[in-house]
Amino acid sequence: MASWCLSCCCNAGLKTAQPEAHSEMGSTEILEKEASESLSNGTSSNIEAAKRLAKRLYQLDRFKRSDVAKHLGKNNEFSKLVAEEYLKFFDFTGMTLDQSLRYFFKAFSLVGETQERERVLVHFSNRYFYCNPDTIASQDGVHCLTCAMMLLNTDLHGHNIGKKMTCQEFIANLQGVDEGGDFSKDLLKALYNSIKNEKLEWAVDDEEKKKSVSEGTDEKANGTHPKTISRIGSTTNPFLDIPHDPNAAVYKSGFLARKIHADMDGKKTPRGKRGWKTFYAVLKGTVLYLQKDEYKPEKALSEEDLKNAVSVHHALASQATDYEKKPNVLKLKTADWRVLLFQAQSPEEMQGWINKINCVAAVFSAPPFPAAIGSQKKFSRPLLPATTTKLSQEEQLKSHETKLRQITTELAEHRSYPPDKKLKAKEVDEYKLKDHYLEFEKTRYEMYVRLLKEGGLELLSGGSGGPAGLKKSHSSPSLNPDTSPVTAKVKRNVSERKDHRPGTPSIKQKVT
Repeated sequence: MASWCLSCCCNAGLKTAQPEAHSEMGSTEILEKEASESLSNGTSSNIEAAKRLAKRLYQLDRFKRSDVAKHLGKNNEFSKLVAEEYLKFFDFTGMTLDQSLRYFFKAFSLVGETQERERVLVHFSNRYFYCNPDTIASQDGVHCLTCAMMLLNTDLHGHNIGKKMTCQEFIANLQGVDEGGDFSKDLLKALYNSIKNEKLEWAVDDEEKKKSVSEGTDEKANGTHPKTISRIGSTTNPFLDIPHDPNAAVYKSGFLARKIHADMDGKKTPRGKRGWKTFYAVLKGTVLYLQKDEYKPEKALSEEDLKNAVSVHHALASQATDYEKKPNVLKLKTADWRVLLFQAQSPEEMQGWINKINCVAAVFSAPPFPAAIGSQKKFSRPLLPATTTKLSQEEQLKSHETKLRQITTELAEHRSYPPDKKLKAKEVDEYKLKDHYLEFEKTRYEMYVRLLKEGGLELLSGGSGGPAGLKKSHSSPSLNPDTSPVTAKVKRNVSERKDHRPGTPSIKQKVT
């Protein structure tokens, strides 16, 4: 079951960011320029400009469906006015929340950066509450349920998900968020069953559908690689998609052998998918790309390359001291608690990868959302955003230090109240799971704080004074053929017994 959080969504409308640059058609820029000039004067021209643009967006007058969200989710006053006017074209009166969301998504594509999509959902929630003021207690309550449905949609229908969330867990995760009280269980059951029975999807431009079909046919016929995509992930969750930035900096590259140790949430990887495979690894931005061929900047990544890619946001790399079958093996634990093993050719190369990955994670990981909402007994990990932090390096260090102090205190308090031996095994397991999570997070933030104090960005750019593994990146030679996986059956290594489900309290992952 994927971990998720709701309290972040309730405050989504309060987040601040720098206004985005306008890259849309010229007529739109003129409208926005006119409006921005009149905003400070309090005249009605900005309202009229917003109404004109909203009408054109709704009618798709010289706009594509994929253009709409860009204008509704910007962080400026004019965009907010446009969104308010746009939402007035939707009458949700008498409709359930899930029906309204599906109706809303038929009009446009929910694309763009995470914060932009969050703002669109805020506008939707406000409009639904306006149309149905007596259904749910507050606008915040509507927005929390909207986010809950989006995240449940990913949990139930996303790719590579472990145990699916049950209706009981969905209800438990929403305790106490309706103005301090609980939502109606009948309402939550109805929403759960709606998402379970029918996946949430938004509209796609007709030409994009035709283009993707024709491109796929042509590429198969020509034997070429399929076109690259702009995001890595499910695209059904505005909080977890990993942006693919073709212009991101390359921090390290070279050949690595990979073994998938545990899938999302620590779910045991099936035996047939646990073998070692060699890739040309490229740490580009916050993503570790694993390609079959050597990296060439001018070459577009294929869908297969993106499928193998691993985001290192909020990740921790360490030497796999408990893996003894092969030398120079590092262990990477990701934000969604996958565990991967990578073999480098030498101890120096292994340490270089560890340092680079941890440094990227420390420098660029955005601050985590608040702790997940749930009952006192049920523990859930908070949601860790895949977006790049907006903080300066000094602010990033302070953020990590604050989080480290918080985790350290929470771990001490947690261990000061060990579970009673009379408690049920399930409750003891919950205690151990939380203990394991807090211990891992403490180790992770200790690493991040240390690296930022040592230089952060300067280490990544190859500045002097950093650890040996953080010098300017260079390609590694190919792995020796005899380091490839052997076909003979061998006894399972002790680390395979420990790491295949880190979420299982009785099986504690060793962190070095």
